[in-house]
Formats: sequence, structure tokens, C-alpha cells
Amino acid sequence: MSMKLTIRRPDDWHLHLRDGAMLRAVLPETTRHFARAIIMPNLVPPVVTGADAAAYQGRILAAIPQGIDFTPLMTLYLTENTDPDDVAQAAKAGLITAVKLYPAGATTNSASGVSDFNKVRDVFERMSEIGLPLCVHGEVTDPEIDIFDREKVFIDRVLDPIRKAHPNLKIVMEHITTEDGVDYVKSADKNLAATITTHHLIINRNHILVGGIKPHYYCLPVAKREDHRLALVAAATSGDARFFLGTDSAPHVDQLKETACGCAGCFSATNTMSCLAEVFEAEGALEHLEAFTSLNGPDFYGLPANEERITLTKGAPVAYPTKINSDEGPVSLFDPGFPLHWVVQ
Repeated sequence: MSMKLTIRRPDDWHLHLRDGAMLRAVLPETTRHFARAIIMPNLVPPVVTGADAAAYQGRILAAIPQGIDFTPLMTLYLTENTDPDDVAQAAKAGLITAVKLYPAGATTNSASGVSDFNKVRDVFERMSEIGLPLCVHGEVTDPEIDIFDREKVFIDRVLDPIRKAHPNLKIVMEHITTEDGVDYVKSADKNLAATITTHHLIINRNHILVGGIKPHYYCLPVAKREDHRLALVAAATSGDARFFLGTDSAPHVDQLKETACGCAGCFSATNTMSCLAEVFEAEGALEHLEAFTSLNGPDFYGLPANEERITLTKGAPVAYPTKINSDEGPVSLFDPGFPLHWVVQ
């Protein structure tokens, strides 16, 4: 017997599309199900000005499949030279929806990120004044800090001081991976939310390392212990408005993942809704799937929820492709490690 679940069309509040041939290959995998997505600006070179965002937006719009309604929500890459006036003008024009903070060296293409947070205080103040959210990659990069502790240390050393200095700044902790992150978001009564990825709800660090290294499960922030994964699942499936979906779907061609120094990222745009339905059903929380994917994000960003609906149906296991082909090479799709019975009709 089949089951059906109809929800508002979802949004993805953290997405990597890359550029050029890769953009053209992976964008249809997102637009098939998602109405909007926060687009990450860590290209090479990064999207640092309003003019950069306008140009990148144009390339994305040109790659949207014909007849599909999809809105890319652009962001700027924060640097120590970011001009607060340029940020404000881009926001006023409706060109950008947020600014992205990468600590320098934290993840893929983050070398131009921030090392001295005192140099971006003026940007934070202007963003506070105009209500523009800051999206944060929440990890320190100090070599003496264990990679599994980077998120917790970032909260204590960087994020909490920023929030105390700029209490009116709206902040999204992106792709949280720890119980510490969950608890910190829950401790806030305003202006703080978090995205949770598809893959961090499903894998822990054993999936990466046990039985041989699994490069397609390697991501940043890296997956943590099982108790942290369970904390993420509890937060995502709770209905708490402070938590919402940001897939962090990040395409890398296989030859750059399966190498001596592989790239970080899991590509999950294609099967995310199927994966999430399985996770929420296992928790007895399907009634909260719409909030996590379609309601909480728009509410935090001050945008209307999508009026269009999608229907997921549960039946026989769904056969997804193992790879998405691009002119740059194949990209492996995230494998949850269990059968997927839910599919978007």
C-alpha cells in the first residue's frame, strides 16, 4: 500500500552550484524539487561585490531548465575589504539575500575569508541596521584545534562574541554538526537559526573511516560521533522553527574526490527529499517535514512560504542514478546506505 504526503514546495537554504559546465549539469537536480536556494559565493574568484553577484545570478538564470520556476537567492562572500555601502546597495536592490562568512581556510575555496574579525565590524553593523542575515561557516581553523572540535571552539571563541557585539544581527549557523551547535541555537531567543544538511542527518564519522576511507562521505564540517548525529535528527524533526534545511549539496567530480587529497563535499540535490522523508518517518515525525523543508527557512529570512505543493509517495524502492554526468566529469550522488522508498511525484 502506498502512502502520500503533500507539502509546500521546499527551499534549500545552503547550496553550491559552482559555475560553467558544472553549474549547467547540477542546477536541474535542484530545480526539479526546490523553488529557491541560497547560493554559496565561494567561486574562484569569489562573489565579493554586488556586481559579482549580479553577473553570477545572470549565469544561473540562463541555466535554469525551460519551464521551471526557480529563484536563486544570491549571497556575497565576506572579506576583510568588503564595503558596507556595496552590501547595503545590493540588498536594497533585492540582489542579495545574505552575506556569507568563511573563516579563512575553513573549507573549499575559503582562502579569501576572514582572519581578523575586527576588520568586518562595520559590515556587521550595517547588516544589523538593514536586517540582512549573516550566514556562517562555524569552524575555527587554528592548526592546534582538533578538526572534530572546530565547531564548538568557534561558538565560544568567535560566534558568541559576534552576537554579543551585534545583538540585532540575524545569523544562520550553517550545516551544524554537533550537539553543542544544537544547544547553542536553542539557547537564543531571537536572531539565531541553523541549517542542517541531508548527509549529517544520516552519516557519522564511522561512515567515512570504518572499513576503508569513503571519500564521498568526506565533507566540511566533517561528520561527528553518533550522539551528535542523533542530536541533529532530534532538532530537525522537532518542528522547532530555528532549524531548517540547507543541503550544502556540493558537487566535485570523482577524480577530485577519489585522490590523495580529496575535496570536501557531498552532492545530495537529487535525492534529498527522499532521504529526508525516510529520516522523518523513522522518527515518527513526518508531520514536521514541511516545517523543516518549506516553512522555517522562509520565516527566518522574512520571505513568504511557497504556494506551490509537491507530493511524496511511498512505495517500492526508488532507483536513483549513482552519478550525474557533467562536461568536467562524473559527480557521485550521496548514498544514504539504505533503500529509499519515498519519491517526489
